[in-house]
This record gives sequence, structure tokens and C-alpha cells, in this order.
Amino acid sequence: MNFLEQLDTGRVLVADGATGTNLQKMGLAPGIPPEDLVFDQPDLILKLENAFVEAGSDILLTCTFGGTRLRMKESKYRERVVEVNQRAVELARQAAGARTGVLVAGSIGPTGQLLKPYGPLEPGQAEAAFAEQAQALSEGGVDLLVIETHFAFEEADAAWRGARSATDLPIVVSFSYDRGLRTMMGVRPADMLVHYRELGAALVGANCGTSLENMEKIAEEYAAAGPGFPLWIKPNAGMPRLEGERTVFDITPEAMAGFASRFVALGARVVGGCCGSTPEHIAAIARTVR
Repeated sequence: MNFLEQLDTGRVLVADGATGTNLQKMGLAPGIPPEDLVFDQPDLILKLENAFVEAGSDILLTCTFGGTRLRMKESKYRERVVEVNQRAVELARQAAGARTGVLVAGSIGPTGQLLKPYGPLEPGQAEAAFAEQAQALSEGGVDLLVIETHFAFEEADAAWRGARSATDLPIVVSFSYDRGLRTMMGVRPADMLVHYRELGAALVGANCGTSLENMEKIAEEYAAAGPGFPLWIKPNAGMPRLEGERTVFDITPEAMAGFASRFVALGARVVGGCCGSTPEHIAAIARTVR
């Protein structure tokens, strides 16, 4: 079954956990874009994605969060953007093949620049970069696209237009609320849900951000603004703290699974984890929500 058909069954789907923080624990050096690993150390990405499948993930996100031409400008593979995205899909597909029904979602993160009038980036440049990435992911064989960790309508809309110009695949839009119930650009969950529901998003949601308690408040506002509209919720495993040079996330798998149940009660149809969430966190979530 495709993504929308799986949603129609009424079953809650479990997404994967963190890519960046797990790859860092596995040896990704500071300053190296995770996307470089699709050529340099594909076995590392495959090992992580296999672990998420074994933990019970129904959806794997590609290692392409920073895979636009604009964000890859410092990468040694900046002239191979299409190849990077399609190789990332191949790796996720290989891991997904270990269990029937696992889907692959193309991750589309922000460009790392602000659009005019707040920054130097022209909307047309951003839209073209997102279109290129979306087309590469679509042609590579993803089941859906996830415009994730965005915080401004201007850039997320450019990502939406670019993606929609390249493919008719289902699109999920997920914002990051790191200012309580607002993003860094002041967007509220209720306004975000209404906007992307009207554009035709398959799901809207939130990822990354701050605490699990705050994510629950975000899900509550989504639920109030759009009763019954399906949500995508992937919180961090709590707030990070430093132990020497090491970043630590304190939320246990069991605690995160408890919050996942609350998110499902508020309308989440896909739950998973973002920064700090390990395969153990995803396994606990899968045991709890199924």
C-alpha cells in the first residue's frame, strides 16, 4: 500500500528517529554534512536506517535534510546534488526492503538562508532549489516528501511550490517551534495548519523544537484549529545539555513513548523522533502506539 492507503487503514504509523545526532555518535565528524556520507560512508547510513527498521519504523526519512543546491554550496559534492539525493533514496530503499510495507520519505529541510525581505535569498532561487531536490527525490523513488523543520511561511511556501512543480506525491509539512508556541519567525501552529491544509498537505505537524511538554501544547493547538486533520509529530528526546564536549539528551525511551500516546490521542497519525532519539526510543514508541 502507498502512504495515503496506509493512512486510510486508520493505523498509526511510526517514523524513524534522529539522523544527525545518531550519525555523530557513530563517528560523523563536526563540520561534515551528513549528505556527504551517502558517497563517503554509505554503510554508516545504512546501519542506522536498518536499526530503525528493526526498531519498528514504518517510515524512513532520507539523509537529505540539507540536500538543496543552496545548502550544499560548501559540500565537496555541491555539483552532484541530484546524485546525492538519489543515492540517499537508494540507501533508504535498501533498508526499507528488510520489512514489507516500510515507506521512504524524502526529507527537505531549510536552505540555511532567510528569504527577502528578511535576508538575501530571492524566493525564485529558493523555489528552484527545492524543485530540483524534490524532482531528484521523486525520480529516485520516494513514497512521499516531508518539508521539515521549517519556521517561516516564505521559505516553506517556496519549498511547497518547488515540490509541487516537480511531483504529485503526497507532501507533509512540519514546522519547528523553538519559541514555545511560535517559530523563530513568529508562526503559530493554528495558522500553519490552516495554511497548509488549504494548500493540500497530506499531513501537517511539528518536529525538533523544545521540550516534549511544549510539543504536546503544539499538538493541542493543531487539534483545536483542525479537528480530525492528521498530524505528523517528531519531537526531540528532550532538551540537549552538554557534558564536556558531548551533547546529551535525557528523555528515556519509555518517557518518549508515553508522550507519543498523548500525541496520538490528539490526532497524530505519524509519530517518531527528532534530535537525540535513538532506535531504542523508536522501538518503545512502536510498542506503545500499536
